[in-house]
Amino acid sequence: MTEQTYTAIVTGAGRGIGAAIAQRLADDGMAVACVDIDEASAGAVAARITDSGGRAAAFGADISDADQVEECVAQVASSLGAPTVLVNNAGVLRDNLLFKMSESDWDTVMQVHLRGTFLMTRAAQKHMTEAGFGRIVNLSSTSALGNRGQANYAAAKAGLQGFTKTVAMELGKFGVTANAVAPGFIVTEMTRATAERVGQSFEEFSANRVAAIPVARPGQPEDVADAVSFFCSPRAGFVSGQVLYVAGGPRT
Repeated sequence: MTEQTYTAIVTGAGRGIGAAIAQRLADDGMAVACVDIDEASAGAVAARITDSGGRAAAFGADISDADQVEECVAQVASSLGAPTVLVNNAGVLRDNLLFKMSESDWDTVMQVHLRGTFLMTRAAQKHMTEAGFGRIVNLSSTSALGNRGQANYAAAKAGLQGFTKTVAMELGKFGVTANAVAPGFIVTEMTRATAERVGQSFEEFSANRVAAIPVARPGQPEDVADAVSFFCSPRAGFVSGQVLYVAGGPRT
């Protein structure tokens, strides 16, 4: 099996890190299903990929809805080929201090990050185990180590690390690996929203974060996409159950 035969699903592919991952996997020769709750934004990413000579299609789905997930994965298999690569990237923020955080803030983050990743993985793994090959990459975060104002997000991202290790144990004998990439400070619309939440300009917010990064610069979506590309490749067949911090310096 060569990379050119792979079909990859990338959730949250309509912008930011997800869009960069979709483009990178297409550059690696994969057919890419760009999945997003906003199908129009996913469509724009898929169009850029096809315009540059790649193969991609857009699919709108709420990944926290089991029926929509099953239908989406079936549509991907029918139009692009059975998916053997899955990148669970979709995410939302509902930041607030614990005493201000609503039940809805908590539930929304858990539904997208944890339930959505579970549903997508459960649906896609059937194709991987049948093929005897699969790559699953889950997007965690340095927030999994704790981050003020993100009790919900930190808990979800830490949970994804445990989920990743368990999936690696269960599916390894079928030729399927599961790994997690945990970005640090990456320049995206979501980090701009965080700056706004704490009442700082993005320039001030970015400068404060960069001051603590050993490589002395903010991360870009492409930095994350490069790490995901490795985990999705045949070269990573003996790497599973790992969490890679893409944060410009060491994390424990």
